[in-house]
Amino acid sequence: MSEASIESDKEVGVALAFGAIAVVGAVVMFGHPSQLGKAWGFGAAFLFALCSVVAVQIFD
Repeated sequence: MSEASIESDKEVGVALAFGAIAVVGAVVMFGHPSQLGKAWGFGAAFLFALCSVVAVQIFD
């Protein structure tokens, strides 16, 4: 048996989790009736999409 390190797919799971939250933020952005709610939805979508990309880079 070879002694190789076990690689983890943690970055994929974290990226998918942040991506799912980003999708929820995008739905809020399009579905909220007020302008302030749309702004919060955009902010959440942008922030969690950014965190999704950063998670892949950090855990790589």
